[in-house]
Amino acid sequence: MGDAQLTAVRGNAANAGKVLDTGLWRYTRHPNYFGDVCTWWGIWLVAAETTAGLYSIIGPLILTFLLTRVSGVPMLEHRLKKNRPDYEAYLRRTSSFIPWPPRRDQ
Repeated sequence: MGDAQLTAVRGNAANAGKVLDTGLWRYTRHPNYFGDVCTWWGIWLVAAETTAGLYSIIGPLILTFLLTRVSGVPMLEHRLKKNRPDYEAYLRRTSSFIPWPPRRDQ
């Protein structure tokens, strides 16, 4: 759903250079990453049924760490801060990863 919303907004030339802050993007700056992480944790829950599956926790742990601390969120936000002047206001009011209602921009 996040990809569909992003594609629809990017397809409209009037939105060029604007920050997407509607739909899922209103509640989290990275709905796609959040969805990926939820999927992998769900797979782990199914795999954890077996003793060997318990060891598979390493997969979602590493993915969550990489997306939130190393490659996904930090790299993307660094670029967006440089290229989108209104991104700072979006940062202040929108949760980085876990979807939450937006904070009031002060």
